Amino acid sequence: MADTHVLFVEDDDVIREATQLALERDGFTVTAMPDGLSGLEAFRAQQPDIALLDVMLPGMDGVSLCRRIRDESTVPVIMLSARADSIDVVLGLEAGADDYVTKPFDGSVLVARIRAVLRRFGHASGGAGAGADAVPGDGEGGVLTFGELVVDTEGMEVRKAGEPVALTPTEMRLLLEFSAAPGTVLSRDRLLERVWDYGWGGDTRVVDVHVQRLRTKIGQDRIETVRGFGYKLKA
Repeated sequence: MADTHVLFVEDDDVIREATQLALERDGFTVTAMPDGLSGLEAFRAQQPDIALLDVMLPGMDGVSLCRRIRDESTVPVIMLSARADSIDVVLGLEAGADDYVTKPFDGSVLVARIRAVLRRFGHASGGAGAGADAVPGDGEGGVLTFGELVVDTEGMEVRKAGEPVALTPTEMRLLLEFSAAPGTVLSRDRLLERVWDYGWGGDTRVVDVHVQRLRTKIGQDRIETVRGFGYKLKA
C-alpha cells in the first residue's frame, strides 16, 4: 500500500488534517483538498488510485464531484457522510461511488474499507487472481453467455448484443458473482461479503443501488429481484 495515492476531499480542516496524517502513517500517499473544484483539479492532474469524498463540500458537492470523476474514470470512490440514513448516501452510490463510510469514523475502519475496495478493484481489473474465486471455468475460454449478454471472465469484458458494456470494478465484481451461479438466488448479505469484502453486517442499500446500476447497463430484466431473499441472474 506504500505506493497507493489517495485523493481526500474534505472541507473541515481538523478532519482533513487528522485523517491525512492517519492515512500517511498507514503508508498511503495523500493529496488533501478542501473543496470540490480543487478536488476535481487534483484528480485530473494526479490520477490517484482512490478518492475519498465528503458529501457536503463547498463549490461542488461530493455527489457532483463523484459524478464528474465517474464520467472520466473507473477509479474507486468512497463517500464520507455524516448521517447513515441520509439520502446523500444513496445519491452518492447512484452517482457511481463504490462504498461509503459514516462520520465520525475510526481510522482503522476507514483504512480497512480502502484496502477492501482496492482489492476488489484489482480483481475486477484483471489483476492477480482476478475472478479466481468468483467464476468457475465452465465457459469456453472463460466466456459465459446469457442471451444477448456475454461475459468474458478472463478478459474482464462484457458485451450486450455485440456492443461493449463499460462497468466499474465493483459492477464487474458483482456481475461475476451472478455469472458464477446463474438462476441461484444470492442474498444481499452474501453479496456484501463476497463483493464488498464485509465480514460483518453492512448496509444493504449498497447492494441495491449497485444492482440497479448494473441493470441499467446489462438490461433491466436480466437480474431478477426475489422478494425477501435477494437477487438472481436469469440464465
